[in-house]
Amino acid sequence: MKQSLDLRIGQHLTITPQLQQAIRLLQLSSVELQQEIQEALESNPLLEENETEDETAETKGETDGTAPDGQDGAGSSSSNEAEASTTSESESESGDDAEWGDSFETMTAPTGSRTTSDDDFPDIDARNSPPQTLRDHLLWQMQMTPFSDTDKQIALALIDAINEDGYLSCKPEEIQQALGKNLPIETDEIEAVLHQIQNFDPIGVGARDLAECLRLQMKLLPTDVPGLKAAMDLATTQELALLAARDYTQLRRNLKLSAEELQQAIQIIQNLNPRPGNSVTSSQASYIVPDIIVKKFRGVWRAELNPDVSPKLRVNNHYEKMIHRGDSSADNRYLQDQLQQARWFIKSLNSRNETLLKVARTIVDRQRAFFDHGAEAMKPLVLHDVAETVSMHESTISRVTTNKYMLTPRGIFELKYFFSSHVSTADGGTCSATAIRSIIKKLVECETPSQPISDSKIAEILSDQGINVARRTVAKYRETMNIPPSNQRKSLV
Repeated sequence: MKQSLDLRIGQHLTITPQLQQAIRLLQLSSVELQQEIQEALESNPLLEENETEDETAETKGETDGTAPDGQDGAGSSSSNEAEASTTSESESESGDDAEWGDSFETMTAPTGSRTTSDDDFPDIDARNSPPQTLRDHLLWQMQMTPFSDTDKQIALALIDAINEDGYLSCKPEEIQQALGKNLPIETDEIEAVLHQIQNFDPIGVGARDLAECLRLQMKLLPTDVPGLKAAMDLATTQELALLAARDYTQLRRNLKLSAEELQQAIQIIQNLNPRPGNSVTSSQASYIVPDIIVKKFRGVWRAELNPDVSPKLRVNNHYEKMIHRGDSSADNRYLQDQLQQARWFIKSLNSRNETLLKVARTIVDRQRAFFDHGAEAMKPLVLHDVAETVSMHESTISRVTTNKYMLTPRGIFELKYFFSSHVSTADGGTCSATAIRSIIKKLVECETPSQPISDSKIAEILSDQGINVARRTVAKYRETMNIPPSNQRKSLV
């Protein structure tokens, strides 16, 4: 076999560490980004937060003897920083715009760690302590109840069999079989202990089904509550099934009640808690910090980055001067590596902010009608439209708009909320799916409870407005908004 040398030209894509870091930062949410920045500041001595601009803004405010609008001198430096950057433009706003600005200052309270008031510090114990479970709550009450040793074992077995919603998930006979090997007991003893547990907090805990849960809660209501007796009769498995099906005619016939009496009974049932265990089990709250703030300046909607989300970083001058050229010592190599990583991080962070701001401004420019008139004026928009405008790939736009939120005068919305498919209209135009959902929601809110509007009727109303939507499409949009069908929305009054 003869050996020879060959020259071939080819192309391949190599993802550098800098590019990997930039992509990772691009898809982080605001809360995750703050954690990433904090970790970088703690691990890299050459990286520090640039507080020079903050100090300059504070000094200027003190010398002028003025404070930002909506603040009375006790605000945080992060709010002062955001206010100082928009002072010149805010002074020229109209009266309506100034009111929006005041409301924004209230809504965009400081979210970082730069607060100065003692009242603003979070409750560290509450945040770091494990959440209390329903089982812990019931065990604490069991210890406070004068049970015998046998009853304590029964109570412990019953509490272990209660699920997170507060219902007993097994029968007393199964408890008897589980304890019967080491503890000979009768089902009557288990029923007696269960009765005591059903008197624990929350009311209704330990019930075997929904009907029993509701009856346990109604037993503690005052006897003179109008419709209480009818509600007790209604709290059976058979009657609750009719209530779920909105078969009010059959309910009135079975219970021999007038429409007014049945309405009173239903009102009592609706005010009870069908899942009492959820009132005890605590969950970790998830916070949303908007990345973009949209305001109206001089009659034009503008999008700006939230300064509290991404503070400005810089390289520490002191450590940078300690780096000696040509020195190959371990300390010098460490400083050089950290300097390079700090520069990469700052560059990736700036790239993320520039891309996010560019995409947000494009969205605001395309959806100005939404900010002026609401969801019904939303225009069709897809990722490809924004990608073409900002000259980026659709995958980049998808990363930018995922878990990123925008604070507007109409509320906080995820950037993906502004993207929706389109439906053809009678005049040859298009209407966004978001606008159609908004119209459907408004129609349902304005309907007569005793005569709810059907999906077919909604389709007819939309057709009269020039929007061609099939009944099944209306049903699909209605289900996405968690609106039940018309037969389940029907009410007596």
